[in-house]
Amino acid sequence: MASPNFDERLGGVEFLVLHYTGMRSCEAAVGRLCDLAAKVSAHYVVDEDGTVFCLVAEEKRAWHAGVSYWRGVSGLNDASIGIEIVNPGHEFGYRAFPEQQMAAVTALCRDILGRWPGIAARNVVGHSDIAPDRKWDPGELFDWRGLAAAGIGVWTDAFAPPGDVMKDLAAIGYDTRFAARDVILAFQRHFLPGHLSGEADMATAGRAAALRAQVDAYG
Repeated sequence: MASPNFDERLGGVEFLVLHYTGMRSCEAAVGRLCDLAAKVSAHYVVDEDGTVFCLVAEEKRAWHAGVSYWRGVSGLNDASIGIEIVNPGHEFGYRAFPEQQMAAVTALCRDILGRWPGIAARNVVGHSDIAPDRKWDPGELFDWRGLAAAGIGVWTDAFAPPGDVMKDLAAIGYDTRFAARDVILAFQRHFLPGHLSGEADMATAGRAAALRAQVDAYG
């Protein structure tokens, strides 16, 4: 199964972007990603039973990120690999990601990172991280902590003395030109999923400061 929606890469791969499909079924999602008229695609789709579909070769540029930004880079399609994870999303009945699905996502991410060592841990992100004004996926039920424990991405359970939240979020990678509430919610969905306040409160400021310190350690 292959999607016609791709073009050539002009550079290397620096980012791994995780999405949920936000559609009622795997079949519907794959159908859309393979529809020439839709003009969207991803490199992989992971079904809830753990089945992995490759739709676009990793060497090609898939069309999954859209208008996006992370750590000073805009238009992440150019330099990313995109994984769509089957889940109806917030519109159609958002639910937890099954164990077998997360196991398949973990294995796939490990394989991708092994092939593309230029993807730093801090550049494993969700769609909401890179487009906080318009995307919520993969959302607060996604097991980012588990991925990080498997060596994929970054995570902290720590809280540090709070600083300027928006400056810390910008240093982590977020585009803070968007509304503060959108950016903070994107951060919370990823790094503080039990606390979706949308506010620069003490918990959020403490977690942002701790994560910034961790990310800064990478240089």
